[in-house]
Amino acid sequence: MDHHRRRDSLAIGGNHFIHVIRRNVDLNILLFNNQIYGLTKGQFSPTTPMGKVTKTSPMGTIEHPFNIGELVIGAQGTFFARVPDNNIALMTECMFEAAKHDGTSVTEIMENCIIFADKAHAPVTGKDVKDDNMLILKNGAPMVWGKNNEKGLILKDTMLEVVEIGKNGVTIDDILIHDQYSQDPGIQLMLAKLAPPHFPMVFGVIRSAMYPTYDDLIEEQIKYAKETSKIKNVDDLLNSGDTWEI
Repeated sequence: MDHHRRRDSLAIGGNHFIHVIRRNVDLNILLFNNQIYGLTKGQFSPTTPMGKVTKTSPMGTIEHPFNIGELVIGAQGTFFARVPDNNIALMTECMFEAAKHDGTSVTEIMENCIIFADKAHAPVTGKDVKDDNMLILKNGAPMVWGKNNEKGLILKDTMLEVVEIGKNGVTIDDILIHDQYSQDPGIQLMLAKLAPPHFPMVFGVIRSAMYPTYDDLIEEQIKYAKETSKIKNVDDLLNSGDTWEI
C-alpha cells in the first residue's frame, strides 16, 4: 500500500497515534517535536519539559512530558527513529529505513520553534555540546560517541552505564553493539529513554523489528474466508439462510 506522512499531535491525535502503532498498519508517521504548541501561540504541550514557563503555565508546567520513543515501544511499536532537524543526512537515512519497514514507523524529528521555544533542543544538539550529548546509532556498530568516539555504553547488571574507552581496562570490545532488528525491545527501550546530563540522547533508528502487519493479517483472513465459505457470489448470499418466495 502507499505510505503516507502526516503530523500527529500526541494530545488531539493521541488515541489514533497509539492504536495505529498497536495495530502495526503499514504507515509512516513523522512526528515533529518542538516541545510547544506553536500554531496556537505557545501553550505547553505533551512534550513540554516539566517546569517550563509558557503562556498557559505562567508558574511552570506541572505535567510530566511524554518520551516519544517510550510511548511508541510501550504501544508495541515495531519501528522508532529519532533525528534532529539540522542533520539532513541522518534524517534521510532514517526516512529511508522507515520507508523500507513493513508496518507502522514513527520518526521523531526534534524541531526548533524559533518563536515560542527557540533553542529548546540546543542543550543536546547545539554545536558546542553535541559531541558529548548525542549518540548516533549504527546497526551492528558499537554504541560510541564523543569528539574522538572515546565514550561508550555498557550493560552493567540491568542498567546502561557510560564508560570511557581506554580507562579502567575498558576496550571497544566491551561496548554494546546496536541491534535495531531485535524483537526484544528491552535495550531499545532503555536507549529511547536516555538523556543528559548523565547520558547522551540517542539518535538514529532505535527499533526496526519485523512483525506481521495489520494489512497482511486482514488479507490472510479474507483469503481464508474466500477459500472456505460456501458463499461465492451475491446470488449465493441472497439464496442463503432462511429464504421464501412471495
